[in-house]
Amino acid sequence: MDEIIRYATPSEEEAASVVAMAREVFSDTFAHLYDPAPFTRFLDEAYGPNGRMERDLADPSIRWWIAVTGDRPIGYAKLSKLTAPAPAPLPGAMELQQIYVLRAWHGKGIAGQLMEWALATARVDGAPEIYLTVFDHNQRAKRFYARHGFAEVGHCTFQLGDRVDDDRVWRKPL
Repeated sequence: MDEIIRYATPSEEEAASVVAMAREVFSDTFAHLYDPAPFTRFLDEAYGPNGRMERDLADPSIRWWIAVTGDRPIGYAKLSKLTAPAPAPLPGAMELQQIYVLRAWHGKGIAGQLMEWALATARVDGAPEIYLTVFDHNQRAKRFYARHGFAEVGHCTFQLGDRVDDDRVWRKPL
């Protein structure tokens, strides 16, 4: 894969393909853990027409950075004001809500570029710290976040259908 990778804020024309890529990454990563019917309902609510991600892409308070090769998004980062249940956050803290990269592009440095954008953007915005949540059993993601200076500071839950999973809240001072 020697394609040129472009990083940018997604255009309105790219929004649908970014949503489709996010659905693909979430499915590829988590489908094996859940019953098919509630999983499909979740996907439709999150990534379907008028779903949460489509609404978030239209929200000017949420920042996005995508990695694209050719005309296909292969990864993205989503940065917002803090919404995670962080313990005693400082005023102005931000949240890295997602870094998603298609599996075929893992290990190519894309997630690192997206993380650097998120950290630099949060610093420019004056955030004193940045938080994220991660599925407790997602060891690959946890190793990645630790390499970038994040540390676990709390926990929360994520429910999909009848299944309730543990997520961990991580923090990085800026």
